[in-house]
Amino acid sequence: MEKKYSSHFIFQLLFFFLYIKILTLEMAAARTQPVPIRVGLVLDMNDYIGDMGSNCISMALSDFYATNAHYKTRLQIHSRDSNGDAVGAAAAVLDLLKNVEVQAILGPLTSVQANFMINLGDKAQVPVITFSATSPSLSSLRSPYFIRATLNDSSQVEAISAVIQAFGWREVVPIYVDNEFGEGIIPFLTDALEQVNARVPYRSAIPSLATDDQIVAELYKLMTMQTRVFIVHMLTNLGSRLFKKAKQLGMMSEDYAWIITDGIANELYSMDPLVVESMLGVIGVKPHISRTKEFDSFTVRYKKRLHQNTPTAISPDLNIFGLWAYDSAIALAIAAEKARLTNASYQRTVISTNSTDLEAFGVSRTGLKLIQVLSSTSFRGLAGKFLLVDGQLQSPPYEIVNVVGPGARVIGYWTKENGISKKLNIRNSNAAMKSRSNFGSIIWPGDKTSPPKGWVIPTNGKKMRIGVPINDCFTEFVHVTWNLDNSIEVEGYCIDVFDAVMAALPYTVPYEYIPFATPEHKYAGTNNDLAYQVYLGNYDAVAGDVTIIANRSQFVDFTLPFIASGVLMVVPVKDYKSKNAWVFLKPLTWELWLTSFCSFVFIGFLIWILEHRINEDFRGPPGPQLGVILWFAFSIMVFAHKEKVVSNLARFVLVIWFLVVLILTQSYTASLASMLTVQQLQPTLTDVNELIRNKEYVGYQEGSFVYGLLKRLNFDESRLLPYNSPEQWDELFSKGTGNGGIAAAFEEIPYINVFLAKYCSKYTTVGPTYKTDGFAFVFPIGSPLVPDVSRAILNITEGEKMVEIEKKWFGNNAKCTNSVNLLSSESLGLDSFWGLFMIVGITAVSALMIHVIRFLHDHWHVIVDSSPDSTISSKIKELLQRFDNRDLSAHTFRKDRNGGDGEAVERAMESHENIQHRPSSFSGASPLTDGPASAVFSDYSEQNISFRREQGSSVGTVIRNSQGEASQVTAES
Repeated sequence: MEKKYSSHFIFQLLFFFLYIKILTLEMAAARTQPVPIRVGLVLDMNDYIGDMGSNCISMALSDFYATNAHYKTRLQIHSRDSNGDAVGAAAAVLDLLKNVEVQAILGPLTSVQANFMINLGDKAQVPVITFSATSPSLSSLRSPYFIRATLNDSSQVEAISAVIQAFGWREVVPIYVDNEFGEGIIPFLTDALEQVNARVPYRSAIPSLATDDQIVAELYKLMTMQTRVFIVHMLTNLGSRLFKKAKQLGMMSEDYAWIITDGIANELYSMDPLVVESMLGVIGVKPHISRTKEFDSFTVRYKKRLHQNTPTAISPDLNIFGLWAYDSAIALAIAAEKARLTNASYQRTVISTNSTDLEAFGVSRTGLKLIQVLSSTSFRGLAGKFLLVDGQLQSPPYEIVNVVGPGARVIGYWTKENGISKKLNIRNSNAAMKSRSNFGSIIWPGDKTSPPKGWVIPTNGKKMRIGVPINDCFTEFVHVTWNLDNSIEVEGYCIDVFDAVMAALPYTVPYEYIPFATPEHKYAGTNNDLAYQVYLGNYDAVAGDVTIIANRSQFVDFTLPFIASGVLMVVPVKDYKSKNAWVFLKPLTWELWLTSFCSFVFIGFLIWILEHRINEDFRGPPGPQLGVILWFAFSIMVFAHKEKVVSNLARFVLVIWFLVVLILTQSYTASLASMLTVQQLQPTLTDVNELIRNKEYVGYQEGSFVYGLLKRLNFDESRLLPYNSPEQWDELFSKGTGNGGIAAAFEEIPYINVFLAKYCSKYTTVGPTYKTDGFAFVFPIGSPLVPDVSRAILNITEGEKMVEIEKKWFGNNAKCTNSVNLLSSESLGLDSFWGLFMIVGITAVSALMIHVIRFLHDHWHVIVDSSPDSTISSKIKELLQRFDNRDLSAHTFRKDRNGGDGEAVERAMESHENIQHRPSSFSGASPLTDGPASAVFSDYSEQNISFRREQGSSVGTVIRNSQGEASQVTAES
C-alpha cells in the first residue's frame, strides 16, 4: 500500500511540474507577442497613385520591421477603397472607426475627400495622415489630429513668382480646377505675384468634370486677352485635356508662356507621351528629391514588385507621392512604438436610440498620445528629411523644369534663402536672385530659345484707343483739328513723340487717336479727368502733355517722362539802371553801410588818440582836430590822406584797416558794376511769400494742376486768375495787379519755354522750382506696354529723333530764358564781412589798451598822489591835461624838422629844468626873457615848439629860428 501510494504521489508531482512549465512557456510567448496597432488605409484603388501608395506603405512596413524586429508594436493595415469620391471616402472612414476601431488613418488621396475625413478623425481623436492631399485650405491648425505628410501647395508660390519676376512678366492668368484643390492655392499665389509687381487681370476656373467644349470655350476667351502668361494648377487628368486643346488652338506658340505647378510636374513621367509632346516649352516647379542609395534601391525593388504583381501591365514610374506614402508609414510605425500603445481600444460613448452612424463610434484612448509623439518624430526618409512643424511637412528646395521631348529637364533650383540658381547650395546676391541668367538653357513654346514678352495685342482686331487732350492754350504740344467730314487730324510735339516711340517698339501695336472732347468738339475736362477715363477703361492710353503727379499715379501707370518739367514763377523784368537814381546805394545793405561808417569814425578817432601827443599833424584846437579825425578816417578809403602816422601802434592798426578798406571798396565796385551792366534787367519780385503777404493777383493755366499747388501754398483763391493762351497771359501781365491783371504767374517749365520764346525780353523766371516728374504717357495700372514704351522713350530721347521733333515745334529759340539774366539782385550784406570787422575790432581795441596802459604807467605818480588837495576828479583832470600836451620824450621831438640834431631843444630843456628847481614860483617876468638869455634868443623867430616837462607843473617854450637853433626859452608855472 505504501509503495502504491508513493508512486501515485510521484506521478502527480511530475504532472504538476510539467503543467507549470507549459504555463510558463505560454506566458513568456505571450509577453514576446507584438501588440497589433490597427491602422486604416483609405485610397482610390483604381487610381495609379492610390495603388502606388498602397504598395509603398506595404513595402515600408516590411522594410521597417525587418530591421526593427525587436519592436513590441506592429501596424496592421486595414484597407478601404474610396471609389474616387468624397462620399466613398467618408463611408470607408466610418466603417474603420466603428467596426475596426483603428488607431490611425492613412489617406485620403485627394483634397476634396479630406475635409470630411478630418472632421471624423477629430471627433474620434484618431490621427489622419495624408501623403497626397495638398490644398492649403486643409490646414492642420483646423484639427489637432490632422497630419499633412506632403507639401502644402502654398509652399511653391514663391518659386513660381520668382520665375515670373526673372522674366519681367507683369500680368499672369491662373488656370485652375474649380474645386477644393484648385481654389486653395489662389489667394497665396495672388499675394506672391503682387510682391513681384505682377497682377492677375483674370482667373480662369475650369470645372473638374468640364467637357472638351467647355475647355475650348475658356481657351478662346483667354485668346482674346492681352496676357499670354498662364499658370496651370490642376491634376493630370484635367491638365492633359487642357494642353491637348491648347495645342490644337495654336496656344502653344512663341507668344505664350505656360507654367505648371507640382500637381502636374510631379507626374510628367506618368502622363501620356502624346500629351507631354504637346506641352513642349512648358515651365514647371516640383520638389527636389535627392538621389541616395536608399532611393535607388527602393526604386528597383518597387519596379520588381509591380512586375511580379502585373507582369504584362505597363506600370507608371515611382513619383514623390509614393515616397511620401513610404515615409508616412515609417513615421507612424516609429510613433506607435515610442508611444508604447498597450490598450489600443475605444472608449464608448452613450448612444441615443435615434443616433446615426456618425455617432456610433467612440473615442480612441491612445489617439492623443499617438498624435503628440508623431508630431515630434523626425528622421531621414526616402523623400528627404521628415520633419513636421504645426502638423505640416517642411518643404525641400524646388526644381524648375522645362518640358522637352518625352520628359522634363531641370533648368534651375529655387530655395527661400538663395532664390533661383543653376545649382543647389550656391549663394546668390539679391540682384542675382531675380536674374534670368540663373537659368539653364530653356526651350519655349514654338521651339524658341528667347522668352516670350508675355502679352500681345488681342486677336479681336481692335485698335488701341489713345486719348488726346483738347488744349487751345499751347497748341505746340497737342492740337486737334476736325475736318468737314468729321475726321480728325492730331498733331503736336507730344503726338510726334508718341508716334516715334510706338514705331520703335519691337512689335506692331495698332492704335488710333480719340480726342477727349464733347460731341460739339469742345473742351471736355482737365488732364485729371482724362487720366481717370483710362482707369475707367474708356481709353487704352493717353498721349499728350500730361504731367506725372502723385494723385494721378494712384489709378493709372505712367511711362518714363519724355520731357522734363517743374513749376516756376514768371514775373516781368524791370530796367533798374534807367529808373533808379539811388542805385549807387544798392550794392551794400543799410546794415553794412552803417557798420562801415561807424568803423571809419572809430578808426579815425583811434588814430588821433594814438598820434595826438607825438604827432604835430594831430594837434591843434578842438574844432580843427575834429575835422582832422573825420578827414583822416574817410580819406583812407581812397588812400588820399596827407597826415603822416608816426606811432607803431597806429601803423599796425592802419595796416589791418587798409586791408578791410581795400576789400570793401573792391566789393562795392564789383557789385555796382554788375548792377549797372549785367543786371540791368531784374525781376520785379523774387519771393513767393511777398506775393502772399501783399495779396497780389497770380495767374495760372486753366485746367492745370498748378491751381491745386497754389492753394497748397496758401494763395487766396480769389486772387488766382486763369488764362487760356500765351496772348492772354501777356495781357494780364500788361494790365498789372491793380488793373485786373497779375503780378506773377506759376507755370510748368515746358510752357514757360514756349511763352518766353515769344516774349523773350519782358519776363523771366524766379524763385524755387516746384518739382514734378515731367510729361509722360498714361496707361492702365499694370499694363504690360509700360516697360517697353519706357525703354523706347529712352532710345528716342537719347537720339537725333528728339532733336528733330523739338526743332520742328519749338524752333531754335525754345530756350530763350537763357537770354534773360537770372542772377540774384540782392545787395552785399554784413554777413559777408563780419569776419573782417571782427579782426579790425580786435586789433583796434588791443592797440588802444596798450596805449592807455603805457600812458597810465608813465603818469602813475599822478594817480598815487596822496596830497590833501588831490581828488579823483582833480586826478582825472590832471591826466587829461597831460594827455593833451606834447610828449617831449617821443622821438619825433628829439630831432628838428629840417634834419638838425636838436641840441638847442636839449639846451632849452636843461634851462627849463634849472628853472623848475628854483624854490620861488614864476609870478613875474621870466628870467629867460629878462636876463642875458633873452639877448641870446632875441634874433630868432618863425617857428616855436612847446614842450611840457613831466616833473611838476612848469611849462617851457622854445622858439627856433629858421636854422633850427633855439632862440627863446620861457617857463611858467
